[in-house]
Amino acid sequence: MKKSTWVALCVSVSLIFAFSLSTYAKTFTLRYANQNPELGWGTQMAFKPWKERIEKASGGRIVIKGYHSQTLAKGPDTWKAVKSGIADIGWCFHAYWPGMTSLADVISLPSLPFRTSEEGSAALWKLYEKFPQIQKQFSDNHILLLYTTDPYFLITTKKQVKTLDDIKGLKVRMMGGPSTEMMKRLGGVPVSVPMPGNYIAMQKGVTDGMGAPWEATKSFRLYEVAKYYTLDTSFPVVYFSIAMNKKTWAKLPQDLKDIFTKESGLAGAKFWGRNFFDTAREAMIAEAIDKGFEMNIYPLPKSEKEKWLEVAGKPVWDAWLKKMQSEGHPEAKEILDALLDMF
Repeated sequence: MKKSTWVALCVSVSLIFAFSLSTYAKTFTLRYANQNPELGWGTQMAFKPWKERIEKASGGRIVIKGYHSQTLAKGPDTWKAVKSGIADIGWCFHAYWPGMTSLADVISLPSLPFRTSEEGSAALWKLYEKFPQIQKQFSDNHILLLYTTDPYFLITTKKQVKTLDDIKGLKVRMMGGPSTEMMKRLGGVPVSVPMPGNYIAMQKGVTDGMGAPWEATKSFRLYEVAKYYTLDTSFPVVYFSIAMNKKTWAKLPQDLKDIFTKESGLAGAKFWGRNFFDTAREAMIAEAIDKGFEMNIYPLPKSEKEKWLEVAGKPVWDAWLKKMQSEGHPEAKEILDALLDMF
């Protein structure tokens, strides 16, 4: 080999090696768009420890910078903000975008046989992994994990809801999709309000109440304006994604991708579900009582619950299946059956 060729080869190898070292030594600061308050239960109990585990495992090469309370992107804009690169990672609430991930809406049908967020979150992730049709609907962004709330209950400001007659005509904030259809069938008037606006909406009488999980009731201090809690309603859950910009994902070295993958997926779904929602009930009740706010809790009796199920439970399943089939998704029945077979 000629000396000049050998020198050129050595230079090339050195440059490649130097580039590799610089890539693997590089710190990636990722912007996380979050509509929830920084000191809210979910942010503190789910996002913060998840972020810290990833940062620690990366040896400091990943830094996730949180932009909370909609300071980087408004809640309804977060999916597009991630897609466009305004945010590198986003907390995405899919009820904001009806029809966009319509097959995943199966998890938001009322009266499904799971009782906790951890169970619902695991089920949703397993469906996502199993069905490429669901994956396709999320394909604008790289999905790190999906998770759900615990089943919602009903909070109201002026009266305790105990029967179907009590709910008729009430303006109730619901989350879109099957939950909105359920409320219509129950006789209420579904209203769409972004989560941060619900306190004022109830305080000013724009709405009479809302379907809510314990976490939101605590984080947004909804117990200050809603005195009445109707439990065991068989209300549905809603779901979220932790999504990453595709170009951001592509830039990460494989070892950093592996860290995200380990802390996300099924394990991450269960972690976020359990920590974000399942842990919030006792903390919220204790906080409300400690601050002196009135709480009137009424578990719906079995006989009344069965009436709600008959009017607005499985009929919503049937309506969802019919709608999916009309939109060219014959796999919807298989997806629903796969979900029910998990329990």
